[in-house]
Amino acid sequence: MLGCKRLSAVGTTIEQSSPHSLSHYTSTLPFSLLPPADRAEASPDEVEIMHFKVLCRITSSAKLNTLQRCPQVVLALCSQRRSYSSGQEADIVVIGSGPGGYVAAIKAAQLGMKTVCIEKNATLGGTCLNVGCIPSKALLNNSHYYHMAHSGDLASRGIESSGVTLNLDKMMQQKVNAVKALTGGIAHLFKQNKVTLVSGHGKITGPNEVTALKEDGSSEVVKTKNILIATGSEVTPFPGIEIDEETIVSSTGALSLKKVPEKLVLIGAGVIGLELGSVWGRLGAQVTAVEFLNSIGGVGIDAEVAKTFQRILQKQGMKFKLGTKVTGATRQGDKVKLDADVLLVSVGRRPFTKNLGLEDVGIERDDKGRVPVNSRFQTVIPNIYAIGDCIHGPMLAHKAEDEGIVCVEGIAGGPVHIDYNCVPSVIYTHPEVGWVGKNEEDLKKEGVEYKVGKFPFAANSRAKTNNETDGFVKILGDKHTDRLLGAHIIGPGAGELIGEACLAMEYGASCEDIARVCHAHPTCSEAFREANTAAYVGKAINF
Repeated sequence: MLGCKRLSAVGTTIEQSSPHSLSHYTSTLPFSLLPPADRAEASPDEVEIMHFKVLCRITSSAKLNTLQRCPQVVLALCSQRRSYSSGQEADIVVIGSGPGGYVAAIKAAQLGMKTVCIEKNATLGGTCLNVGCIPSKALLNNSHYYHMAHSGDLASRGIESSGVTLNLDKMMQQKVNAVKALTGGIAHLFKQNKVTLVSGHGKITGPNEVTALKEDGSSEVVKTKNILIATGSEVTPFPGIEIDEETIVSSTGALSLKKVPEKLVLIGAGVIGLELGSVWGRLGAQVTAVEFLNSIGGVGIDAEVAKTFQRILQKQGMKFKLGTKVTGATRQGDKVKLDADVLLVSVGRRPFTKNLGLEDVGIERDDKGRVPVNSRFQTVIPNIYAIGDCIHGPMLAHKAEDEGIVCVEGIAGGPVHIDYNCVPSVIYTHPEVGWVGKNEEDLKKEGVEYKVGKFPFAANSRAKTNNETDGFVKILGDKHTDRLLGAHIIGPGAGELIGEACLAMEYGASCEDIARVCHAHPTCSEAFREANTAAYVGKAINF
């Protein structure tokens, strides 16, 4: 169908609509509403039998009184801008192909839904795969190898090396290769699962319609039974600081610097700041983190873990100015002047929910730009859903993935449940930090009586053999029921180890349950078992 402007034309005769040729009009009406006699007279050229029957041509032979008798008739006037309409209604349109969106689209297709995913960027995967989780982990991993050679770590292991140099271009290319492979993998999965990909900025133009706005000014309309908003988040602008992605950078620019800076100042010592600060610090930059709070690591981190974390990073060369406010930054030639006094937090990210047509269909965003949803991820329009960074909760890729899966399962008639207390957080520095559930501060505020079990990696045989003994495992259990309430790990492979705690908490395990599970020896996972033993009986075996 040609691009059209919808007219309010119920009961309007064709002659009254426009002086243009009658062949330039289409009329949409349910076939079932045509009188029996007219249905019998309708020729194959005039009617295409679909979910909604469309009169493909209106000629002088069309009965005007028939159109007037159908209250659902909508006359559409062709405009000059090109537009296309999908020939068949989708079961679900997913707006966005980030971790939440692409997983939801694949799951929906696997459940038998006719699925369309609309993505405005040239590559799939959203922020996480393109300018977030994946490229940052590539740089964290490779910069760690470089740091091992230059810090004396390899020498302490009997590996003598000299003349080790950094080829930043090759390191960046390895990052690009990883991103390209994974984004290409999503495209392959879409084809494999028969997910239709539509390019363009997805805008909701009706409760059952999404329009993909193309860069060339054209558009494509997709009719659908359900709509899932999975548009993610974007970097929040910092008042008084203009980002140029060269000297003054966001997290996106920090992933693609052309050279190692001599001095790097971080505004914020949360997850993103500490990870990227670690990358450039390992490669030779002098890194200083300016943080509003009096501790590092961001929301949810245990206070004891945060103190240990700061001490380890300081030993690695990172400097901190805590409880300090950034008031502005200005560029002076090749340098940036940073003025600071006391207090201000890292700006973080904000939901990307502008220009989605939400208000046009009656969906109001909250004061932070988030889309309000109920426990089934429904907005105020029951067939329009939202997940991930654009709704309430931590902005985590795995949280968005889980929401995408259970949301489409709910649409398909299944149960919808996520225990957000069991969603883990990880900081991928060295050592890593991982946690799930409550921390001590939470439990004290809630008045919950709890017990603590701890075990240091210095007493773990695998950590000893690997010469990576910084950190510990800390377990919080209910004092009366022994149920696991929270787990906090700082040490080697914390991001992998925290998965066992998530599983245990999801199924209501006690500290004793974990303590009685046989763990392979020698592994760092034994530290998790020992900490649970300490929480259960009051003392670990090997410490």
